[in-house]
Amino acid sequence: MLALGKLLELTLAGREPTEKIQLTSGGVRLHWLGEGALDVTPPATEDSGLDLLLSAGVHGNETAPIELLDRLVQAIARGQLKPRARILFLLGNPEAMRRGERFVEQDINRLFNGRHAESSGFEAMRAGELERYAAAFFSKPERARLHYDLHTAIRGSKIEQFALYPYVDGREHSRLELARLRAAGIDAVLLQSKTGITFSSYTYAHLDAEAFTLELGKARPFGSNQEVNLDRLEARLHSLIEGREPEFDDGNLDGLQLFSVSREIIKHSDSFQLHLAPDIENFSELPVGYLLAEDIAGTRWVVEEEGARIIFPNPRVRNGLRAGILIVPADV
Repeated sequence: MLALGKLLELTLAGREPTEKIQLTSGGVRLHWLGEGALDVTPPATEDSGLDLLLSAGVHGNETAPIELLDRLVQAIARGQLKPRARILFLLGNPEAMRRGERFVEQDINRLFNGRHAESSGFEAMRAGELERYAAAFFSKPERARLHYDLHTAIRGSKIEQFALYPYVDGREHSRLELARLRAAGIDAVLLQSKTGITFSSYTYAHLDAEAFTLELGKARPFGSNQEVNLDRLEARLHSLIEGREPEFDDGNLDGLQLFSVSREIIKHSDSFQLHLAPDIENFSELPVGYLLAEDIAGTRWVVEEEGARIIFPNPRVRNGLRAGILIVPADV
């Protein structure tokens, strides 16, 4: 196997490879761009026209997606997986990965779309670096652009594998991409209603990519992901990479649950109280009239929506950040 196939090993060790560019026997070029960043380019005669950005480890303790990318990189370096797409592999927060922590100083996935310029520290610098890698990668004209930012969640979920679809005013969601997600084993998609500050929101809003945050199960340490079944996603990524994706009907989204954002619960102060059990699962339903949260100045969040569910409840976020999202069922 080519040495650059050990991207994860190099990243966890904090080492640079001796050779920054290597070629497989099939003429695929692997180019180490920097820590946790590997560019893969097929021979020009084999190029399918797809630019595929695959990122993981933006939260350092979400290891199942990191291990998935490691398997893909190693298969390419061994010549077992033969890319026809251009691919950029990004491991988002190497220092947090080495520590086995979600982040070290601050959550990188709240630092995109300009937020990193308003902050300081190495994680703010890394967010800017990730944006630059993505912008350079997606700079070639007249190519299909797709970004999957792979995560696992802090808590359990009643719908284990789901996606967040970013928002840009006036831009329609793609039924083709929704059908592709369903074929990859994604059971639900949250259609967001405002431009966000996550990595996938940046590539969707600024780089004209189809982009998604994929939540793929519960966060566990390296080597402990036997319960996270990524077989369907991995098979779909293999077919995308090799340019042999089977045809599917993008008019048929049977089995895919769609949700839209009703409200975000914003923590304003240290007095914030979230009235949910600490172990409540994502997509838990909440009854109308339920007092969900309270904060300073008599601020109260009471459930008014029929069929409301909660995702990403986290009262420990910093003041000013989102402490949960109320969602409701949506139509295509």
